[in-house]
Amino acid sequence: MANSADLIRLSRAPPDWGRAERLSVADAHAMGLALSWPERVAAADNGLPGGSTTDPDARLLLLPPALGDDDVPDAAAERLTSALRALIGVEDPEALAAALLGGQGASGTATRTTAGDGVRINDDPYSYRNPANHVALPPARPARVSAAPAF
Repeated sequence: MANSADLIRLSRAPPDWGRAERLSVADAHAMGLALSWPERVAAADNGLPGGSTTDPDARLLLLPPALGDDDVPDAAAERLTSALRALIGVEDPEALAAALLGGQGASGTATRTTAGDGVRINDDPYSYRNPANHVALPPARPARVSAAPAF
């Protein structure tokens, strides 16, 4: 797509996948929500090379556009505040963290569930991980994403 930005791609896919998975796109027709809070923290903390930074705080701050989770734990605000305090000189990092967690993604929050086979899905109408969506990933690919260790 011209004039779009892939926000989140599963870039450390196992060799047998043959491709990275697109999980979120920001453009005039934004697609997401890609990540739950636990997935966002795992992506920030995994320490895998290949991205723009290995700093967990920086990674955490780069992922807000892909967050969409209606069940963010209380500790999320503290973790995000800590990252903001460490890297960004804002006057009130607590308020900014609350705003970032409250105004998630282009389409808001999503309810996430785990199917009986362990595949994590959500109900966001613009998500590649919503099996009811007309652009949802084919069935085997969400299973791969769900099984990926802290992508």
